[in-house]
Amino acid sequence: METRVAVISIIVENTDSAEPLNALLHENGKYIIGRMGIPYHKRNISVISVALDAPQDAIAALAGKIGNLKGVSVKTAYSGIICKD
Repeated sequence: METRVAVISIIVENTDSAEPLNALLHENGKYIIGRMGIPYHKRNISVISVALDAPQDAIAALAGKIGNLKGVSVKTAYSGIICKD
């Protein structure tokens, strides 16, 4: 299986989407290297960064599902290195 390291950057503007977002991250926990969440109370948003080591299709699928949540923005940055596990 080929995997890539990637970072998914997430901005949550709708707090109702926090629970489904956490469920998606939990479902993909086997790929997550680390996660950092920063609540920005002044703007009533949360900024989340998730580092993954996963097959590219799994990363893209997760980012797509996250992007479909109401009030959630997502961008993904991929490493150029492809690893065979």
